[in-house]
Amino acid sequence: MHTMRTLLIIGAGDVARRALPSLLAHWRVLALCRHPAAAESWRALGARPILGDLDRGDSLARLAGIADAVLLCAPPPPSGAEDPRMRKLLYALAKGDSIPQRFVYISTSGVYGNANGMLINETAALLPQSERARRRVDAERQLRRFVGRHGGALTILRAPGIYADDRLPLARFANASPLIVDAEDSYSNHIHADDLASLCAAALRRRQGIRVYNACDDLPLPVSRWYRQLGATLQLPSLPELPRAEVQARVTPQQWSFLAESRRLDNLRIKRELGVRLRWPSVLDYLAALAQDEPRKAAILASQAKIR
Repeated sequence: MHTMRTLLIIGAGDVARRALPSLLAHWRVLALCRHPAAAESWRALGARPILGDLDRGDSLARLAGIADAVLLCAPPPPSGAEDPRMRKLLYALAKGDSIPQRFVYISTSGVYGNANGMLINETAALLPQSERARRRVDAERQLRRFVGRHGGALTILRAPGIYADDRLPLARFANASPLIVDAEDSYSNHIHADDLASLCAAALRRRQGIRVYNACDDLPLPVSRWYRQLGATLQLPSLPELPRAEVQARVTPQQWSFLAESRRLDNLRIKRELGVRLRWPSVLDYLAALAQDEPRKAAILASQAKIR
């Protein structure tokens, strides 16, 4: 009888939860959970929870030698230029008699920095411009070194803005945060959380080597166009559009770090090598479908009332 291999999920959040049904068909799934309540909900979904905290290395000792593969969805800490959580995790995994032979890591397209709107693929240089992106570059490097030392496969999925019905940037409408006028706007890609979950499941089938993928949709869009279309779909008041320098003066440095960088991502590699057909090839397809679905629109707007 074929025994099922074991997958360890680190970062048991939204994307991992969306991937879980397809993962359970192929893997015995363990999920690292920080709180007992989260552990209970993951147990109810069919995973086996393990209590532990990436900020406390001593809580991770039981992770050694228990998994054949690891799906890494946990973010680095909120500050600093490095990712000590990844360091603690890899230290714990290295202690096992057996070491996981497959790793899939959700990173960010922010590692490329600003490309001034140019179309870039996975061979582009890493030029992280925010601390947030530098932490991700550090995490990627740690994983490369670990897999280089211990063998196996590493897949890095560099994701841009992740969205879903319950992950829309509605706070922006609530505080009427300005957008950049079209002529000076930045480009960005997106990925629906369900499509990212599918990419995670597909990436776990890779058995050897280190490979990076732009885990994004087909259509880079000017940021303002996405917000205009989102606002129109949900009948929200339109946001002010100002010259680039004025927007920079009016938004927080954190918001500006997202708006300032302009890049268009080439996603041919995910289609060619991972064989995933995106359910939502662009946010415009998603919004067109949403526009026809009154109950979903009502649910999204009800959740926006809570944001206020």
